[in-house]
Amino acid sequence: MTHYKSNLRDIEFNLFELLNRQELLGSAPHAELDVETARGMLDEVNRLASGPLAESFGDGDRHPPVFDPATHSVHLPESFARSFRAFMDAEWFRLELPPELGGLAAPRSLIWGVAELVLGANPAIWMYASGAAFARALWELGTQEQRRFAEFAVERRWTPTMVLTEADAGSDVGAGRTRAVEQPDGTWHIEGVKRFITGGEHDLAENIFHLVLARPEGAGPGTKGLSMFLVPKFLVNSDGSLGERNGVYATNVEHKMGLKVSATCELTFGAGRPAVGTLVGGVHDGIRQMFMIIEHARMMVGTKAIATLSTGYLNALEYAKTRVQGGELAAMSDKTAPRVAIIHHPDVRRMLMLQKAYAEGMRALVLYTATFQDAAQLAAAAGTADERAAAVNDLLLPVVKGLGSERAYEMLTLSLQTLGGSGYLQDYPIEQYIRDAKIDSLYEGTTAIQGLDLYFRKIVRNKGAALAYLLGEIMQTARTEHGNGRLKEERAALARAADNVEAMVTAMHGYLGESLERPAEIDRVGLNTTRLLLALGDLVVGWLLVRQAEVAMRALDAGATGTGSGAAGAAGGAAGAASGAAGAASGAAGAASGAAGAASGAAGSGSGATGDDIAFYQGKVAAARFFTETVLPRLAADREVVETTSTDLMDLPEAAF
Repeated sequence: MTHYKSNLRDIEFNLFELLNRQELLGSAPHAELDVETARGMLDEVNRLASGPLAESFGDGDRHPPVFDPATHSVHLPESFARSFRAFMDAEWFRLELPPELGGLAAPRSLIWGVAELVLGANPAIWMYASGAAFARALWELGTQEQRRFAEFAVERRWTPTMVLTEADAGSDVGAGRTRAVEQPDGTWHIEGVKRFITGGEHDLAENIFHLVLARPEGAGPGTKGLSMFLVPKFLVNSDGSLGERNGVYATNVEHKMGLKVSATCELTFGAGRPAVGTLVGGVHDGIRQMFMIIEHARMMVGTKAIATLSTGYLNALEYAKTRVQGGELAAMSDKTAPRVAIIHHPDVRRMLMLQKAYAEGMRALVLYTATFQDAAQLAAAAGTADERAAAVNDLLLPVVKGLGSERAYEMLTLSLQTLGGSGYLQDYPIEQYIRDAKIDSLYEGTTAIQGLDLYFRKIVRNKGAALAYLLGEIMQTARTEHGNGRLKEERAALARAADNVEAMVTAMHGYLGESLERPAEIDRVGLNTTRLLLALGDLVVGWLLVRQAEVAMRALDAGATGTGSGAAGAAGGAAGAASGAAGAASGAAGAASGAAGAASGAAGSGSGATGDDIAFYQGKVAAARFFTETVLPRLAADREVVETTSTDLMDLPEAAF
């Protein structure tokens, strides 16, 4: 038995009952997949994740990578190498790839469902194994020779890095000083030092390919002057065999708080021998190209955070059900009252339900976001573009990454708190979860950067179109009557929360407008961008929990009457009728999918919900009720803070801090 506790039931609930992803399967570009196959994939990955992948989780933390400065090499523990090989040998990385690269062209929503299982079990495995995703980007962006390189990278299982950060520049990528010097043969020599490079050196694969941002000689300042270069650890011959060692070396490995088995390296380019690279796509368009990879990485980080919270919560839940301590609060004065499991104590239940609501609500956030990636994928396969899907995906990405990382870390402290003093011990995995999860709010853009991105790029630059669409979908749910009035209070809370978020945005727009005449007013925006990010995230989580409760109530009603084709089929029909935001088809199609749900054990085959399902669906309703009653009301206070923000804090002298 390993540390990892998955929630496959909830992943499938989101994919096939809430978001009706089955309607994408069986036709182009997903003609090779059907619901049974998709469920089978998830089940197989779940078994792999819960066993061989999770087995080395603790050992990788206790025995981190060993750096040899004399040879610039990094050795990883054999236990982790075994887990990594188990994942690579199963070739689930092919889900990421188009058929031209030997892939399955799976829907993005299914890919992120799979990703959660791996990231929850042993996140560094998914990160080292990202070669397929990076090769896909190189295939889309690269020259003919680089496309061939991408094929070699997939076939030979090379691992990638994204190389942006420099010690002096930090998150200010445009301040980077690494330079690129063009050579007579058309290659480039890269010179400089990069820091915080995930997987920059290791012994898991025969080659590592670095995608590096550098400034060509004579290029302008800032991010617009950066270009992206392909710089492999070993140069590659035309037949894919390895050539001589390239001039890029690890010159340090960081000693970190957590996620230790992921080797975070300092890389030095061009010291001693040239670091030879090629210009990606033959064009100087580095920041746009790199953002294709950054956006994938941000989605991954949010999914990782949420996956870690989920297993943290489920570990805490198991402990709370088995740890006997004290009597019930109602019998506190009776010293002879029987001792009970701590799940009977009110504050423990409060902590558990808050963890559950965020874990399940943020999982829905990831997969809901992925539905817009599905829509963009479908449009691309048809030779068109879905501008709305692209814009809403762009809007939600900083929320997935920012809210996911912040709330997961916060909730994991409650997972540990549930265990009391035992949670502080390495006997349980939660202390490692917390250490591993802290990085999620830091790398691939800190939470502050996500907040700035959300407001200035995804709301202001988009003229509020994507946000208006999202708020419109939320208000549609708030105004409907699904549930025969049983969700009336939850819908009212949702409407109030949406109004509060909209008012926050309106106030910030006002400050932005005032800054045109009084530049210092922009600070009133900057003091609230993270607040807006978290408020919008909580609103979307609350909305998705209410939508889940709608589906659950229909399933419970179907189970109670014994009619229809099983609870999952009825729930699928409900989701189909209400899932226009995710691009799902009609409720009839959702209802028709009940057989697949029944086949998976999610529901009875014609007799309504089973005992386990009844509890599952009841939990969905309870989570929505708890979140709308205890979390969404906080948005009113956030609104008041935003609307009354002054610049006093910015006027305070540094010495006063």
